[in-house]
Amino acid sequence: MVVAVNTRFLLKDKLEGIGWFTYESLRRIVAKHPEHQFHFLFDRAFDPSFVFGPNVTPHVLRPPARHAALWYLWFEWSVPRALRNIKPDVFLSTDGYLSLAAACPQALVVHDLAFEHFPTHVDALSLWYYRHFTPLYADKAKSIATVSSYSKQDLVTLYDVDPAKIDVVYNGANEAFRVLNPDEVAAVRQRYTAGQPYFFFAGAVQPRKNVDNLLKAFDHFKSLYRLPHKLVIAGRFAWKTESVKRAYESMTHKDDVVLTGHLGRNELAAVTGAADALVYVSLFEGFGIPIVEAFQCNVPVITSNTSSMPEVAGRGGLIVDPLNVEAIAAAMRDVACDPPLKQKLIAAGKEQLKKFSWDLTAERLWQTVLKAK
Repeated sequence: MVVAVNTRFLLKDKLEGIGWFTYESLRRIVAKHPEHQFHFLFDRAFDPSFVFGPNVTPHVLRPPARHAALWYLWFEWSVPRALRNIKPDVFLSTDGYLSLAAACPQALVVHDLAFEHFPTHVDALSLWYYRHFTPLYADKAKSIATVSSYSKQDLVTLYDVDPAKIDVVYNGANEAFRVLNPDEVAAVRQRYTAGQPYFFFAGAVQPRKNVDNLLKAFDHFKSLYRLPHKLVIAGRFAWKTESVKRAYESMTHKDDVVLTGHLGRNELAAVTGAADALVYVSLFEGFGIPIVEAFQCNVPVITSNTSSMPEVAGRGGLIVDPLNVEAIAAAMRDVACDPPLKQKLIAAGKEQLKKFSWDLTAERLWQTVLKAK
Protein backbone atom coordinates (compact mmCIF):
# COMPACT_ATOMS: atom_id res chain seq x y z
CA MET A 1 0.00 0.00 0.00
CA VAL A 2 1.12 3.55 -0.72
CA VAL A 3 0.23 6.21 1.88
CA ALA A 4 0.84 9.93 1.39
CA VAL A 5 0.94 12.01 4.56
CA ASN A 6 0.67 15.73 5.29
CA THR A 7 3.73 16.32 7.50
CA ARG A 8 3.94 20.11 7.42
CA PHE A 9 3.89 20.32 11.24
CA LEU A 10 7.10 18.29 11.58
CA LEU A 11 9.34 21.25 12.40
CA LYS A 12 12.73 20.70 14.00
CA ASP A 13 12.83 21.94 17.64
CA LYS A 14 9.35 23.47 17.21
CA LEU A 15 7.03 20.52 17.78
CA GLU A 16 3.84 21.35 19.66
CA GLY A 17 0.54 19.46 20.01
CA ILE A 18 -0.22 18.53 16.38
CA GLY A 19 3.46 18.17 15.60
CA TRP A 20 3.99 15.72 18.45
CA PHE A 21 0.91 13.71 17.43
CA THR A 22 2.27 13.50 13.88
CA TYR A 23 5.81 12.67 14.98
CA GLU A 24 5.01 10.04 17.58
CA SER A 25 2.36 8.20 15.57
CA LEU A 26 4.10 8.25 12.19
CA ARG A 27 7.50 7.06 13.40
CA ARG A 28 5.80 4.04 14.96
CA ILE A 29 3.58 3.33 11.96
CA VAL A 30 6.52 3.55 9.53
CA ALA A 31 8.65 1.20 11.68
CA LYS A 32 5.86 -1.33 12.17
CA HIS A 33 4.86 -1.45 8.49
CA PRO A 34 8.02 -1.73 6.37
CA GLU A 35 5.93 -3.51 3.73
CA HIS A 36 4.15 -0.22 2.90
CA GLN A 37 5.49 2.90 1.20
CA PHE A 38 5.01 6.34 2.74
CA HIS A 39 5.34 9.72 1.03
CA PHE A 40 5.74 12.64 3.44
CA LEU A 41 4.59 16.02 2.14
CA PHE A 42 6.42 18.97 3.72
CA ASP A 43 5.80 22.64 2.97
CA ARG A 44 9.44 23.70 3.56
CA ALA A 45 12.91 22.24 3.91
CA PHE A 46 12.71 19.33 6.35
CA ASP A 47 15.09 17.86 8.89
CA PRO A 48 16.41 14.41 7.85
CA SER A 49 15.46 13.02 11.28
CA PHE A 50 11.82 13.16 10.14
CA VAL A 51 12.45 10.59 7.42
CA PHE A 52 11.71 7.67 9.70
CA GLY A 53 12.81 4.79 7.48
CA PRO A 54 13.84 3.57 4.04
CA ASN A 55 10.16 3.19 3.16
CA VAL A 56 9.64 6.97 3.44
CA THR A 57 10.02 9.32 0.47
CA PRO A 58 9.99 13.02 1.40
CA HIS A 59 8.63 15.77 -0.86
CA VAL A 60 8.74 19.55 -0.41
CA LEU A 61 5.64 21.26 -1.83
CA ARG A 62 5.55 25.02 -2.20
CA PRO A 63 4.42 27.50 -1.02
CA PRO A 64 4.89 27.24 2.77
CA ALA A 65 1.33 27.04 4.07
CA ARG A 66 1.17 29.35 7.09
CA HIS A 67 -1.91 31.54 6.53
CA ALA A 68 -5.33 31.19 4.93
CA ALA A 69 -4.50 32.09 1.32
CA LEU A 70 -1.48 29.81 1.33
CA TRP A 71 -3.44 27.00 3.03
CA TYR A 72 -5.77 27.05 0.07
CA LEU A 73 -2.96 27.07 -2.49
CA TRP A 74 -1.11 24.25 -0.76
CA PHE A 75 -4.06 21.93 -0.18
CA GLU A 76 -6.00 22.63 -3.37
CA TRP A 77 -3.12 23.03 -5.85
CA SER A 78 0.22 21.72 -4.57
CA VAL A 79 -1.10 18.65 -2.76
CA PRO A 80 -3.43 17.39 -5.55
CA ARG A 81 -0.64 17.78 -8.10
CA ALA A 82 1.72 15.74 -5.90
CA LEU A 83 -0.92 13.10 -5.24
CA ARG A 84 -1.55 12.64 -8.95
CA ASN A 85 2.13 11.74 -9.33
CA ILE A 86 2.38 9.59 -6.19
CA LYS A 87 -0.93 7.75 -6.78
CA PRO A 88 -1.43 6.83 -3.10
CA ASP A 89 -4.04 4.43 -1.85
CA VAL A 90 -4.77 6.87 1.00
CA PHE A 91 -3.83 10.47 1.83
CA LEU A 92 -3.55 10.98 5.61
CA SER A 93 -3.70 14.51 6.98
CA THR A 94 -2.97 14.93 10.69
CA ASP A 95 -3.73 18.64 11.15
CA GLY A 96 -7.43 19.08 10.39
CA TYR A 97 -7.05 20.01 6.69
CA LEU A 98 -7.77 17.94 3.57
CA SER A 99 -7.67 18.47 -0.17
CA LEU A 100 -11.10 18.90 -1.71
CA ALA A 101 -9.51 18.67 -5.16
CA ALA A 102 -7.74 15.35 -4.61
CA ALA A 103 -9.38 12.23 -5.99
CA CYS A 104 -7.80 9.59 -3.75
CA PRO A 105 -9.39 8.36 -0.48
CA GLN A 106 -8.48 10.58 2.47
CA ALA A 107 -8.18 10.05 6.22
CA LEU A 108 -8.48 13.14 8.39
CA VAL A 109 -7.36 13.89 11.95
CA VAL A 110 -9.42 16.57 13.71
CA HIS A 111 -7.93 17.60 17.04
CA ASP A 112 -10.70 19.98 18.10
CA LEU A 113 -13.29 22.49 16.93
CA ALA A 114 -12.16 25.19 19.35
CA PHE A 115 -12.81 27.92 16.78
CA GLU A 116 -16.52 27.12 16.90
CA HIS A 117 -16.62 27.60 20.67
CA PHE A 118 -14.23 30.57 20.93
CA PRO A 119 -14.41 32.38 17.59
CA THR A 120 -12.85 35.58 18.94
CA HIS A 121 -9.63 33.72 19.73
CA VAL A 122 -8.62 33.57 16.06
CA ASP A 123 -8.35 36.25 13.41
CA ALA A 124 -11.32 36.89 11.11
CA LEU A 125 -9.81 35.39 7.95
CA SER A 126 -8.70 32.20 9.68
CA LEU A 127 -12.10 31.87 11.35
CA TRP A 128 -13.84 32.17 7.98
CA TYR A 129 -11.51 29.54 6.52
CA TYR A 130 -12.04 27.09 9.39
CA ARG A 131 -15.80 27.50 9.44
CA HIS A 132 -16.12 27.23 5.67
CA PHE A 133 -13.71 24.37 4.99
CA THR A 134 -13.72 22.15 8.09
CA PRO A 135 -17.29 20.87 7.52
CA LEU A 136 -16.36 20.21 3.88
CA TYR A 137 -13.24 18.33 4.96
CA ALA A 138 -15.23 16.25 7.44
CA ASP A 139 -17.72 15.36 4.71
CA LYS A 140 -14.99 14.58 2.16
CA ALA A 141 -12.96 12.31 4.44
CA LYS A 142 -13.54 8.57 4.13
CA SER A 143 -12.52 8.20 7.78
CA ILE A 144 -11.80 10.57 10.66
CA ALA A 145 -9.67 10.22 13.78
CA THR A 146 -10.17 12.58 16.69
CA VAL A 147 -8.41 12.73 20.02
CA SER A 148 -11.25 12.45 22.53
CA SER A 149 -14.84 11.33 22.86
CA TYR A 150 -15.69 14.97 23.49
CA SER A 151 -14.27 16.00 20.11
CA LYS A 152 -16.06 13.12 18.40
CA GLN A 153 -19.38 14.31 19.81
CA ASP A 154 -18.54 17.86 18.72
CA LEU A 155 -18.15 16.67 15.12
CA VAL A 156 -21.43 14.78 15.30
CA THR A 157 -23.35 17.65 16.89
CA LEU A 158 -21.94 20.61 14.98
CA TYR A 159 -21.32 19.07 11.54
CA ASP A 160 -23.72 16.12 11.50
CA VAL A 161 -20.90 13.64 10.82
CA ASP A 162 -21.83 9.96 10.95
CA PRO A 163 -20.36 8.71 14.27
CA ALA A 164 -19.42 5.40 12.62
CA LYS A 165 -16.96 7.34 10.46
CA ILE A 166 -15.08 8.73 13.51
CA ASP A 167 -12.49 6.86 15.58
CA VAL A 168 -11.33 8.14 18.97
CA VAL A 169 -7.51 8.08 18.88
CA TYR A 170 -6.12 9.39 22.16
CA ASN A 171 -2.75 11.11 22.43
CA GLY A 172 0.11 9.69 24.46
CA ALA A 173 3.19 11.00 26.26
CA ASN A 174 6.79 10.68 25.17
CA GLU A 175 9.03 8.30 27.12
CA ALA A 176 11.22 11.27 28.10
CA PHE A 177 8.49 12.15 30.62
CA ARG A 178 9.31 10.03 33.66
CA VAL A 179 9.42 10.05 37.44
CA LEU A 180 12.47 11.98 38.67
CA ASN A 181 14.47 10.97 41.71
CA PRO A 182 14.86 13.51 44.56
CA ASP A 183 18.31 14.64 43.41
CA GLU A 184 17.00 15.28 39.89
CA VAL A 185 14.04 17.23 41.26
CA ALA A 186 16.35 19.34 43.39
CA ALA A 187 18.65 20.06 40.42
CA VAL A 188 15.79 21.19 38.16
CA ARG A 189 14.30 23.38 40.88
CA GLN A 190 17.70 24.94 41.56
CA ARG A 191 18.01 25.71 37.84
CA TYR A 192 14.64 27.40 37.47
CA THR A 193 13.34 28.54 40.86
CA ALA A 194 16.38 28.78 43.16
CA GLY A 195 15.38 25.47 44.73
CA GLN A 196 11.76 26.37 45.51
CA PRO A 197 8.72 24.17 44.68
CA TYR A 198 6.64 25.37 41.77
CA PHE A 199 3.39 25.04 39.89
CA PHE A 200 3.78 24.45 36.18
CA PHE A 201 2.01 25.26 32.95
CA ALA A 202 3.10 23.97 29.52
CA GLY A 203 1.76 25.20 26.18
CA ALA A 204 1.81 27.98 23.65
CA VAL A 205 0.45 31.16 25.25
CA GLN A 206 -2.75 32.14 23.43
CA PRO A 207 -6.26 33.07 24.58
CA ARG A 208 -7.68 29.55 24.82
CA LYS A 209 -4.97 28.53 27.28
CA ASN A 210 -6.35 30.95 29.91
CA VAL A 211 -2.93 32.01 31.14
CA ASP A 212 -4.24 35.39 32.26
CA ASN A 213 -6.54 33.71 34.81
CA LEU A 214 -3.74 31.36 35.82
CA LEU A 215 -1.55 34.37 36.63
CA LYS A 216 -4.35 36.03 38.58
CA ALA A 217 -5.00 32.80 40.50
CA PHE A 218 -1.32 32.38 41.35
CA ASP A 219 -1.13 35.99 42.54
CA HIS A 220 -4.20 35.35 44.71
CA PHE A 221 -2.61 32.17 46.06
CA LYS A 222 0.61 33.99 46.95
CA SER A 223 -1.26 36.83 48.62
CA LEU A 224 -3.37 34.51 50.79
CA TYR A 225 -0.88 31.81 51.79
CA ARG A 226 2.68 32.12 53.06
CA LEU A 227 4.08 29.40 50.82
CA PRO A 228 7.33 29.44 48.86
CA HIS A 229 5.90 28.24 45.54
CA LYS A 230 6.78 29.78 42.20
CA LEU A 231 4.91 29.51 38.89
CA VAL A 232 6.83 28.26 35.83
CA ILE A 233 5.26 28.85 32.40
CA ALA A 234 6.89 26.95 29.53
CA GLY A 235 5.77 27.96 26.06
CA ARG A 236 6.17 30.58 23.39
CA PHE A 237 3.94 33.65 23.28
CA ALA A 238 1.84 32.75 20.23
CA TRP A 239 -1.02 35.14 19.40
CA LYS A 240 -3.44 37.55 21.09
CA THR A 241 -1.32 37.66 24.26
CA GLU A 242 -2.19 41.20 25.32
CA SER A 243 -4.44 40.13 28.20
CA VAL A 244 -1.71 37.81 29.50
CA LYS A 245 0.84 40.62 29.44
CA ARG A 246 -1.59 42.93 31.26
CA ALA A 247 -2.28 40.30 33.91
CA TYR A 248 1.43 39.75 34.41
CA GLU A 249 2.23 43.45 34.73
CA SER A 250 -0.52 43.93 37.31
CA MET A 251 0.67 41.11 39.56
CA THR A 252 1.89 41.75 43.07
CA HIS A 253 4.03 38.61 42.92
CA LYS A 254 5.27 38.67 39.35
CA ASP A 255 8.82 38.12 40.60
CA ASP A 256 7.68 34.59 41.50
CA VAL A 257 6.75 33.81 37.88
CA VAL A 258 9.35 32.20 35.61
CA LEU A 259 8.78 32.45 31.85
CA THR A 260 10.99 29.90 30.09
CA GLY A 261 9.79 30.26 26.50
CA HIS A 262 9.59 27.14 24.32
CA LEU A 263 11.52 24.18 25.76
CA GLY A 264 12.88 21.15 23.94
CA ARG A 265 11.38 17.78 24.76
CA ASN A 266 13.97 16.60 27.28
CA GLU A 267 14.06 19.88 29.18
CA LEU A 268 10.26 20.10 29.14
CA ALA A 269 10.12 16.58 30.58
CA ALA A 270 12.55 17.56 33.34
CA VAL A 271 10.62 20.70 34.26
CA THR A 272 7.35 18.74 34.27
CA GLY A 273 8.82 16.02 36.46
CA ALA A 274 10.12 18.46 39.09
CA ALA A 275 6.84 20.38 39.45
CA ASP A 276 4.73 20.28 42.59
CA ALA A 277 1.68 20.21 40.29
CA LEU A 278 0.65 20.89 36.72
CA VAL A 279 -1.94 23.68 36.56
CA TYR A 280 -3.59 23.27 33.17
CA VAL A 281 -6.74 25.37 33.34
CA SER A 282 -7.33 25.88 29.63
CA LEU A 283 -10.73 27.09 28.46
CA PHE A 284 -10.99 24.37 25.82
CA GLU A 285 -8.96 21.36 24.68
CA GLY A 286 -9.50 18.60 22.18
CA PHE A 287 -7.27 16.51 24.46
CA GLY A 288 -4.56 18.22 26.56
CA ILE A 289 -1.28 16.29 26.22
CA PRO A 290 0.41 17.98 29.25
CA ILE A 291 -2.11 16.21 31.51
CA VAL A 292 -0.85 12.80 30.40
CA GLU A 293 2.76 13.96 30.51
CA ALA A 294 2.27 14.96 34.16
CA PHE A 295 0.68 11.59 34.97
CA GLN A 296 3.72 9.88 33.49
CA CYS A 297 5.94 11.92 35.84
CA ASN A 298 3.82 11.19 38.96
CA VAL A 299 2.93 14.89 39.13
CA PRO A 300 -0.60 15.82 40.31
CA VAL A 301 -2.84 17.74 37.94
CA ILE A 302 -5.18 20.69 38.41
CA THR A 303 -7.31 21.12 35.31
CA SER A 304 -10.55 22.51 33.93
CA ASN A 305 -14.10 21.20 34.10
CA THR A 306 -14.62 21.99 30.39
CA SER A 307 -14.44 20.14 27.06
CA SER A 308 -12.21 17.03 27.05
CA MET A 309 -10.16 17.72 30.17
CA PRO A 310 -12.33 15.83 32.70
CA GLU A 311 -12.34 12.88 30.26
CA VAL A 312 -8.55 12.86 29.98
CA ALA A 313 -7.78 13.60 33.65
CA GLY A 314 -10.36 11.26 35.14
CA ARG A 315 -9.89 10.90 38.89
CA GLY A 316 -6.26 11.94 38.50
CA GLY A 317 -7.19 15.59 38.16
CA LEU A 318 -8.40 18.17 40.64
CA ILE A 319 -11.16 19.70 38.50
CA VAL A 320 -11.91 23.45 38.68
CA ASP A 321 -13.83 26.15 36.87
CA PRO A 322 -11.20 27.85 34.68
CA LEU A 323 -13.00 31.20 34.98
CA ASN A 324 -12.98 31.12 38.79
CA VAL A 325 -9.67 32.59 39.95
CA GLU A 326 -10.42 31.84 43.61
CA ALA A 327 -11.18 28.18 42.83
CA ILE A 328 -7.90 27.77 40.95
CA ALA A 329 -6.00 29.35 43.84
CA ALA A 330 -7.78 27.08 46.34
CA ALA A 331 -6.82 24.01 44.28
CA MET A 332 -3.19 25.16 44.35
CA ARG A 333 -3.42 25.47 48.13
CA ASP A 334 -4.99 22.02 48.47
CA VAL A 335 -2.25 20.32 46.46
CA ALA A 336 0.52 22.25 48.23
CA CYS A 337 -0.82 21.71 51.76
CA ASP A 338 -2.57 18.31 51.70
CA PRO A 339 -0.03 15.49 51.15
CA PRO A 340 -2.69 12.71 51.27
CA LEU A 341 -4.67 14.47 48.55
CA LYS A 342 -1.53 14.84 46.48
CA GLN A 343 -0.76 11.14 46.80
CA LYS A 344 -4.34 10.23 45.95
CA LEU A 345 -4.17 12.30 42.76
CA ILE A 346 -0.84 10.74 41.79
CA ALA A 347 -2.18 7.20 42.31
CA ALA A 348 -5.31 7.96 40.28
CA GLY A 349 -3.19 9.54 37.55
CA LYS A 350 -1.08 6.37 37.27
CA GLU A 351 -4.25 4.35 36.81
CA GLN A 352 -5.67 6.78 34.25
CA LEU A 353 -2.39 6.66 32.33
CA LYS A 354 -3.12 3.07 31.26
CA LYS A 355 -5.56 4.48 28.69
CA PHE A 356 -2.90 6.52 26.89
CA SER A 357 0.28 5.67 25.01
CA TRP A 358 1.76 6.61 21.66
CA ASP A 359 1.85 2.92 20.75
CA LEU A 360 -1.94 2.81 21.16
CA THR A 361 -2.23 6.08 19.23
CA ALA A 362 -0.24 4.69 16.30
CA GLU A 363 -2.20 1.44 16.16
CA ARG A 364 -5.56 3.20 16.27
CA LEU A 365 -4.52 5.79 13.70
CA TRP A 366 -3.38 3.01 11.37
CA GLN A 367 -6.84 1.44 11.64
CA THR A 368 -8.33 4.80 10.63
CA VAL A 369 -6.02 4.82 7.58
CA LEU A 370 -7.10 1.28 6.65
CA LYS A 371 -10.75 2.25 7.03
CA ALA A 372 -10.27 4.96 4.38
CA LYS A 373 -8.69 2.62 1.81
